[in-house]
Amino acid sequence: MRASGPFKYATMSRRAAVTAAALAAMVTLAGCGGAASGGAAAEGDMAKGAPEGAKVTVVEYASVTCGACAAWQTQVWPEFKAKYVDTNKVRFVFREFPTSPEPVAVAGFLMARCAGPDKYFPVIEEIMASQPELFGGTPPRQVLLRIANGAGLSEEQFAACVTDEDAIAAMDTRIKAAIDAGVTGTPNFFINGEKVADSSLEGLSEKIDAALAAS
Repeated sequence: MRASGPFKYATMSRRAAVTAAALAAMVTLAGCGGAASGGAAAEGDMAKGAPEGAKVTVVEYASVTCGACAAWQTQVWPEFKAKYVDTNKVRFVFREFPTSPEPVAVAGFLMARCAGPDKYFPVIEEIMASQPELFGGTPPRQVLLRIANGAGLSEEQFAACVTDEDAIAAMDTRIKAAIDAGVTGTPNFFINGEKVADSSLEGLSEKIDAALAAS
């Protein structure tokens, strides 16, 4: 990846390009769409709250370039986090599912992982909060590099991160696993492996509270 010019991903490998093409054909961005299945722990999961094996596990498939995901992050996540995650009542798992423009989403996810486990979620949240810039004419590379610098990554580290073939291959595997599970868009939520259509706090709470109360 070059430091100048447009945000280019010519070196992001054919694997990533194939995945992006598959996503472009499958992802519904109106909501940003989708149906899926999933719940069991998977390699590469990023999680908060209760430890693995918790009575209730909530899985979110999301993209840093999905407007509906950003809205949920702003409108629902703070209260959801305070009610269930900070109290360790549930294990919250975040799974990456890049949506259009896929190269920007992929780069954002790669960068968040390079920032380290303790900074992963703050970076994800900052990218989502920066969507007005990303979609408002500011070069995406400029936005992501600023966030990377704030997370302690130099420009050289950022460039190496978003072109890391092993990291791209690992992400490609995670995306394909999601597609194989039936994921077609974001955000998608699952509680103990069951898809929940209503992602409002009330809708999620109804299912979570029932699962917590079950013997």
